[in-house]
Amino acid sequence: MSLPRPVLLRRLSNELRMCSEYTGADFSFDPDTVSFPMEIDMRMSNVVAYSAPGEVATDHGFTIIVTEEYGERKPEVRWRTPIFHPNIMSPEDGGYVCIKLLNEWSFGTTLLSFLKGIESLVAGPNPDDPFGTESCLAAAKYVKENPAGFSASVSYQSK
Repeated sequence: MSLPRPVLLRRLSNELRMCSEYTGADFSFDPDTVSFPMEIDMRMSNVVAYSAPGEVATDHGFTIIVTEEYGERKPEVRWRTPIFHPNIMSPEDGGYVCIKLLNEWSFGTTLLSFLKGIESLVAGPNPDDPFGTESCLAAAKYVKENPAGFSASVSYQSK
């Protein structure tokens, strides 16, 4: 059972405000004009990840898709920029993100904790649990054979 629309909009407004405070990005949200599914386009910078074997990228783009069932139903994520990662499919393969937080989604999980989980996953891939795509399996092998010594700070830009 989904939340009544006014409650859902109030929850989203509060959670987007928290995300804005955390990221420094402007998450403009007008409850009077929002339609679902709502897409939140994100740009993450200063987070180091491979874009190809041996090639490093620090800027990443992804979309968070929120439906009217948010709270009861977890948001979806689609990666939009090239990435060579065992737990994130390349955009050509669908851009799906394998994040433990998605599997353990509960009503009390927030968009902010979700964003922090994505940050953690990008910077710290889990090569022992890759997606089954060719690029993710290759990335898992590469990460195991070439452990990265990354350190980065995170900043966001809203689109």
